[in-house]
Amino acid sequence: MPRPHRQPPSLRTTPTTGPSQRGLAATTWGVLRRHRGALARATVRVVGAAGLAGLLVTSAIFALAWPLFTRMRNRRAWYQYVEDPYLHESTDLVLVALCTLPLFLLLLGIGSAALQSVCSRAVAAETGEPPRSAGTGPEPLRARVRPVLFVYALRGLIVWPLPIGVAAWADSLTGYHLDTPLPLERGSWPYVLVSASPAVALGVAVLLRLALSLAPAAAADGLGPWAAVRRSWSLAWTRTGAPRVLVLALPLAAVAAGVLRLAVQAALPLRPLVRELLEPATGNFFAAYYAGVLAPVVVGVLVTVALVLPVACTAFAVLHDRLRPPVRRG
Repeated sequence: MPRPHRQPPSLRTTPTTGPSQRGLAATTWGVLRRHRGALARATVRVVGAAGLAGLLVTSAIFALAWPLFTRMRNRRAWYQYVEDPYLHESTDLVLVALCTLPLFLLLLGIGSAALQSVCSRAVAAETGEPPRSAGTGPEPLRARVRPVLFVYALRGLIVWPLPIGVAAWADSLTGYHLDTPLPLERGSWPYVLVSASPAVALGVAVLLRLALSLAPAAAADGLGPWAAVRRSWSLAWTRTGAPRVLVLALPLAAVAAGVLRLAVQAALPLRPLVRELLEPATGNFFAAYYAGVLAPVVVGVLVTVALVLPVACTAFAVLHDRLRPPVRRG
């Protein structure tokens, strides 16, 4: 009886276990595990550079705002002299913070763009499909940071003007302003609708933000900023893309919020420490007080970026690789 023909071991077909056949979480974990060295080094460099740059920028802002702290100190001394309670006005400091916020957003965007480029390169190496900006040296990787940064800026311009503008408009009609009568009667239907409009605008902004979640990964894949935004929009607003983006984005946002809160709470002992160090050195209680307030927040943001951002960038790069159209090879 003839034996059944057996395929030689070198020609046996093995089951496909590549990234395309695995789950999104398993693929992301595999990329993070196999490329942990490169990702860890990139994260340490980015977080360290961002922390140092943020410290320098904060010191420069405090130096520019020093006349405000001096005025607070002098007014506090005067009120103590006349034995009246002093409640300092922080409106000017809030304006300074709002004017300098773009600098910190720029630092965060540069760090996020660098990590997204590294994570997308790791995902491309895992899937065997290199990005369109092929190259193994450090120069192509640095060249990818600029389009990703432009994508962050473009996405911010698309998402956030609507809720900010609507909130300012609603506050002008329903907010409390000293010596200014309310344009709308409190409790009327127009008042209720205008009061609810910022929440509606914020919901629209969240939807836009979810639809553009894949844009940085698309830019790191080799597309230009506007092309990356269009691809993310076309991939997210599909029957298969929308639930995947939602299922990925919501847990990551919850984890980031939880890590940020825990890190800030753990860093709260820095407040009295920073205050006790800076007040004798500067002779200004208010400068030391606000520096102490900022210290746990800065530590919390850096810890959150270091722990969550590499995972998020890798996960969105994997999802973009799953959803993007196949590359035609001529």
